[in-house]
Amino acid sequence: MTSTLVLDVLLVVLALSLLPAVWRMLVGPTPSDRAMAADHGFFVLVAALALLAVRLPTPALLDVVLVATLVGFLATVTLARLVDRRRS
Repeated sequence: MTSTLVLDVLLVVLALSLLPAVWRMLVGPTPSDRAMAADHGFFVLVAALALLAVRLPTPALLDVVLVATLVGFLATVTLARLVDRRRS
């Protein structure tokens, strides 16, 4: 009972951490700010999936978390390269 309560609280904290990221994505003065906010939003989504994988008895969610982590890493590298090219 308490472990599900802790996981629910952590999911709410993750959801609240998305608010500044969305604000930075909409208002961010530079493309770097927007890229970092998008990365933060994606990794919050992956963390929420990981928490749901712990909370729910669905082993397929762990596979989704693994694939999403790899895709997120590739997206981060790609965004960093795009932002770096715009500066030169």
